[in-house]
Amino acid sequence: MTLSAWFEAAADRHPDGVALEVGDESLTYRELRDLAERFAGAVSGLDAVGLCANRTVVAYSGYLGALRAGARVVPLDPDGPFERNLGICRSAGVDVVLVDREGTFADEAELTVLRDGTAAAGRAEPQATSPDDVAYVLFTSGSTGRPKGVPIKHRHLADYLPLCIERYEVGPGARVAQTFDLTFDPSVFSMFVTWCAGGTLVVPTREEVLTPDRFVVERGVTHWFSVPSVVSIATRLRALRPGAMPDLRWSLFAGERLTLEQARTWVAAAPASVLENLYGPTELTITCTAYRLPRPVDRWPATPNRTVPIGMPYPHLEAEVVDEELCLRGSQRFDGYLDPADDEGRFMRGEDLRPLGAGERPEPEDWYRTGDRVRYHDGELLFLGRLDDQVKVHGYRVELGEIEAVLREHPAVDEAVVVALESERGETQLCGLYCGRGDGVADYAQERLPAYMLPARWLRVDEFPVNANGKIDRGRLRRLAHTEASS
Repeated sequence: MTLSAWFEAAADRHPDGVALEVGDESLTYRELRDLAERFAGAVSGLDAVGLCANRTVVAYSGYLGALRAGARVVPLDPDGPFERNLGICRSAGVDVVLVDREGTFADEAELTVLRDGTAAAGRAEPQATSPDDVAYVLFTSGSTGRPKGVPIKHRHLADYLPLCIERYEVGPGARVAQTFDLTFDPSVFSMFVTWCAGGTLVVPTREEVLTPDRFVVERGVTHWFSVPSVVSIATRLRALRPGAMPDLRWSLFAGERLTLEQARTWVAAAPASVLENLYGPTELTITCTAYRLPRPVDRWPATPNRTVPIGMPYPHLEAEVVDEELCLRGSQRFDGYLDPADDEGRFMRGEDLRPLGAGERPEPEDWYRTGDRVRYHDGELLFLGRLDDQVKVHGYRVELGEIEAVLREHPAVDEAVVVALESERGETQLCGLYCGRGDGVADYAQERLPAYMLPARWLRVDEFPVNANGKIDRGRLRRLAHTEASS
């Protein structure tokens, strides 16, 4: 089935059920389908539709309308640089962009801009779409500085959606928080796991995401899914009081490392919920491994980097660890980047795991190289970081995540990030950045780490910047550390 067909089937079963809540607006499945039909009429016959909208009824009805019209959805960041968004539109073949506010694309002549997806001449019937057609295209950061397009086909979600619906007990009455922007693929989980099962998608503002205890209780949320950074930010804002979310049933985290301390804080605030740590790059269609923390807390794993394991792949996927790099294949694996030149070095073939060379397109049985370092800990995969997060200092291999784990144990440190900088003499130096008072943090680290792992510089910041997906923006922290080191 396609995503549009999944939604249509749910709308037929639950026409009067509430499908979407955004602020004070509430739409039933019948009403949301009506809006989607109207927008589909405005984009009928198009191959790709840009969606420069977020956290509004227009954004979600536009997403469904584009799929109904048989177009692929290309989410854009309404707050992102204009030139980057325009470049994405050109790469993805977008001619029409739906926007939900003034600003981006206002004066762009080469694109047709729709301000209101309901202002169509008439409704459109669902277009014939194959599971092998592209449902959406997301753009990830590329090492070249040029965003890489990741086309995800409807069939890549065929095994994933039913598994998640069953695993997390989603159905009518479930109220799932949509904490993610549409440019971040966990948003697809929140939308379609909810809508395929007849649940309600409850959309907080970005500010409400940072006070989850209040939002969850006031809106009756049963399922929470966010990046782990939310826990740290909410803790600093005193928005995660013990026992504050007694009725929350499921707590899911993905997108970056979930520390054991973050998990303890969340579980204390939501004692009745089941907590899972999920992992997955965009190329593996949202999430592809999961680890469920046991109860009680004293049964939790004691991992060397103080983070929660990412678990094991879903039953329909396979994993191989090659020189500590996690490689995966199966029905969720995408078929290759929008630009075939980006495929080079990202896939491996055969029993000998031969890397594909330039010009070779991946086949279904090939492995995708995630670029993520893992190892097994008590039979579960443990995420260590990106391959490029491992640095050499004075000839020693250093795991930045290991240093961060030690710093986070300091009672006056709320969060910590370590970045590697190159000195004027070409040597690698470490800089430790932290939130909190951090009294005596350098002495604390010296007592617990070997000399070659000690940051040469320390920088206290009031709070860590986050990107549009809610993850800690390590690039900005690296630039900040570099600026401070140069001053």
